Amino acid sequence: MIFRLLLPTIVATFLSISASAEGRPNILFCIADDWGWPHAGAYGDPVVKTPTFDRIAAEGALFLHAHVSSPSCTPCRNSIMTGQWHWRLGAGASLYGTLRQELEVYAHLLGDAGYHTGSWRKSFGPGKLEGKFAERHPAGKVYPKGFADFLEARPDGAPFCFWLGASDPHRGYKLHSGEKSGIDLSKIKLFPFFPDSKEVRGDVADYYFEVQRFDSDVAKALALLEANGELDNTIIVMTGDHGMPFPRCKSNLYDSGSQVPLAMRWGAKVKAGQVINGFVSLTDLAPTFLEAAGLEVPAAMTGQSLLPAVAEGKGDAALRPFILTGKERHVPSQEAPDMGGYPSRAIRNHDFLYIRNYVTDRWPNGTPNWEKAAIPGAWYADTDNGPTKSYIIENKDKDDAHRQAYEWCFAKRPADELYDLRKDPDQLNNVAGDKAYAEHLKALSDQLTTELIAAGDPRHVDGESFDFDAHPYGGGAPKHPQAGGAKKKNKGTKKK
Repeated sequence: MIFRLLLPTIVATFLSISASAEGRPNILFCIADDWGWPHAGAYGDPVVKTPTFDRIAAEGALFLHAHVSSPSCTPCRNSIMTGQWHWRLGAGASLYGTLRQELEVYAHLLGDAGYHTGSWRKSFGPGKLEGKFAERHPAGKVYPKGFADFLEARPDGAPFCFWLGASDPHRGYKLHSGEKSGIDLSKIKLFPFFPDSKEVRGDVADYYFEVQRFDSDVAKALALLEANGELDNTIIVMTGDHGMPFPRCKSNLYDSGSQVPLAMRWGAKVKAGQVINGFVSLTDLAPTFLEAAGLEVPAAMTGQSLLPAVAEGKGDAALRPFILTGKERHVPSQEAPDMGGYPSRAIRNHDFLYIRNYVTDRWPNGTPNWEKAAIPGAWYADTDNGPTKSYIIENKDKDDAHRQAYEWCFAKRPADELYDLRKDPDQLNNVAGDKAYAEHLKALSDQLTTELIAAGDPRHVDGESFDFDAHPYGGGAPKHPQAGGAKKKNKGTKKK
């Protein structure tokens, strides 16, 4: 009798949910592993071919200043899932960390609201999922066979949210794969802190080869959406989790480490051809997805929705005038018994980049003294092994240019770094000690501290009582070629 009385209400509620679901967008989030700015055709790279990324940008919005919260896989991905700065995530702020049980992730919130959620290949991690996240994956159920199987399993009428991950272009690479595929080494535009050699150019070409493979994976997903007639009702975001796996890139707070490609397409909702110059953090994606789905954004999320900028016509005025980034521990790459990281924070606006390094007696990219390393054999271990790393180290005494390249990539750094981007867009000349910049240095240092306090950074809220390095590390390290078990120096490290 009670069921009969409730039946009309149950049916009405179900129909209401179904009708609401039909009007909500699908979400396809595509993220490469170690793909950094500016390596896409849409940014003017003269060599790498990224037709899918370029299409998404041309048919939607291209972001010129998108940055990760931290240039390391686990903290970056955790910050995307939670919509929070990585330094708020405890053990999740470092490589091989986890997710605390009280945290909310956007895929779970969407799933609870009726979305069909799933993921393919690398999403969380590397790290260990525990508790509710082990029972229910933070990126949605894993579909080993990919996007097509996910769509096949989708309930009728349900909107979907899918995380399309990849291991490309993470090392290791097949040596000379780029050149053999037809990439012209002579046309590659190198970062100016790299020596110009065939070894380095060939290494970048191998990286480009894998960037192109990721781009082709996303092309297949778009083709499925077009075949299903759902392309224009799907928010498509394509990006990477930090800079390329090369010296002074990944695991560094320069643009070469923290800045990533980012493009977004959403049918008529996001006007085609937008070029966004304001600052964006990948922490902004979670609140963007939730707002697009009509859901409330949790107060704990520090990111801000991008929809006012790209879908409501407000453009750069709706975005930040600066961005924050930071790093705690990538690989524990110091000398024994120190299992610490290289804690640092940065603030960047259109004119300046200011970096604060907290522990300057540590090596920013790991100790060169591999026989003394805390992880046996670890060798400059915050930088993945590969031809460029080996070339720079082996040739550091060749001449002044090679010595300077080594200094930029591996030498110890002062507490304060300041770069005048109006004169030095490549961030090579630290002017923190120049009296002419004293006012700029103080202003940016004060602003960074204020912003970190407001953002709940334990280094400034809890002070010395908070120890990021205390969390266990479950991974390995790039090792010196002479260390036991090390890979050959030109092969790089295993994808993870």
